[in-house]
Amino acid sequence: MFFAVPGMVMAVWGARMPAVQAAAHLGPGQLSLVLLGAAVGMVAGVQAGGRIAHRHGASCLLIAPMVVFGIILALLGQCRTLPTLILGAVFWGAAHGLLDVGANAAAVNCELSVQRRIMSSLHAAYSIGGLCGALLAAVTAWLSHDTLFAVVGAITVLVALAASPAIRGAASLNRAPESTVPAIGESVTPMLSRSTVWLLGALAAACLWAEGAAADWSAAHLHSLRTSEATAAIAYALYSAAMAAGRLVGDRLATRYGAPALVRVGAALAAGGLGTALAVGSSQAALVGWMALGAGLSTAMPSLITAAGRGGPRAVGTVAATGYVGLLTGPAAIGALASITSLPAALVLVVAMAAAVAILSYRALEPQ
Repeated sequence: MFFAVPGMVMAVWGARMPAVQAAAHLGPGQLSLVLLGAAVGMVAGVQAGGRIAHRHGASCLLIAPMVVFGIILALLGQCRTLPTLILGAVFWGAAHGLLDVGANAAAVNCELSVQRRIMSSLHAAYSIGGLCGALLAAVTAWLSHDTLFAVVGAITVLVALAASPAIRGAASLNRAPESTVPAIGESVTPMLSRSTVWLLGALAAACLWAEGAAADWSAAHLHSLRTSEATAAIAYALYSAAMAAGRLVGDRLATRYGAPALVRVGAALAAGGLGTALAVGSSQAALVGWMALGAGLSTAMPSLITAAGRGGPRAVGTVAATGYVGLLTGPAAIGALASITSLPAALVLVVAMAAAVAILSYRALEPQ
């Protein structure tokens, strides 16, 4: 629930963004300030979350941040001015960042307790929640965005409160990083070197760079190939479905073949699939290419978070925060390059990022 519900919330927020923009009479530049506020708040929340979880345990970053996350979503639906939207977005992003660290740090500790891989399945829940949120926003298009935000915010708060007794009773969520129980049958040391943490963060940034590119540019890429708007919209849906499917089987594959090999092969598939699609230049190849990108990178972020967990919650926070830098800067960099070259040429950057993950992931994911 702590992965699926935020995925649903983020999808609802993104899908109803045009309504938020119209209600506050915002231009594209003003809307970008609101989105920037949410991004700044999220990075700050992730950074603070790593320190808080390190000192007080992961469970303290589950209930309260999720309650605040839902309440602020409802309040954002009532905002009709740029300053209030920016202020609300900053606090909303901070709550999301705290919750992100709490959920991932708790998931790492649960993996230690159950002694089997579950991280990929949990991240699949986030992807499935996003698909459900997009569907919810589509079937409730007749509702005003403020009503929808209030309903989804209330659901978020109720889920958090319902989970509170179980969270308080789950001592495994606060397992100390110094635990002598090895992660998933591996013999590892409890701490990671600073260089390894930053390498994991760089790989996370590369993965989320590609994810941001898929969200913001996949439809535009299909549209540039002279497809209909309906066909163009299918690109991101295929990407999301392939990523969710890959994550659902990712834990079993990682257990059988090992995370380093799985991520390396998957990233190579992502780079080769999208690279081939860009070279061919047809709409059919593009759809397959975006689907290959989603499937290929599906297990990368869960594996990186699990590896960061060997260094404790602070390392998880550092890797997550660095990753979000890629998510924020990637789409903008692609847009800037596309303005002076072409969109297919700019999307070669995504291929390069996936190739970098394929080349460097083995070193970062190997037991220390």
